[in-house]
Amino acid sequence: MDSSEFLAFLAGRSSVREYDSAGISERDLVYLLDCASTAPSAGNLEAWDVVLVRDPERREALSGAALGQSHIRTAPVLFVVCANYVRSMSRYGERGILYAVQDATIAGTYLLLAAHALQLSSCWVGAFDEEETKSILGLPPHVRPIAIICIGKGKPPAELTGRMPVAEHLHTEEW
Repeated sequence: MDSSEFLAFLAGRSSVREYDSAGISERDLVYLLDCASTAPSAGNLEAWDVVLVRDPERREALSGAALGQSHIRTAPVLFVVCANYVRSMSRYGERGILYAVQDATIAGTYLLLAAHALQLSSCWVGAFDEEETKSILGLPPHVRPIAIICIGKGKPPAELTGRMPVAEHLHTEEW
């Protein structure tokens, strides 16, 4: 893939909120996790974990924890990407909290892109009640849910959303 193909690949991914009931093969699940595991991480500590959720009742509960977002309930597979503070704090102390969040965010992004490569639909969900999500998933105190990623065969939007011009993000040398 050349650089223009890569940019087109990235630009062609969109958040999808309508899914059919078809599941995802075990082979594809393994591929998605293998791709996420290639993400860069602070000190190569990989301070992230994923909770795979396919159970309809648990998806329903997570939908409730996420302000009733129905696509969480209807997506056949959810990956709840979590920061595991203990892994990075063991080496970096308090700064390890930030590194764990960064590690989890990058791994989640790789997961989204891997889904796109498989021609699966996805949606990153960041709006959810953390404590309720931790309770639903039985997360230990040192683990923080960062994102709920919905993945499945879905109906992409009729039109991709526009983006801000790159120049509006760029500050050279100083703000």
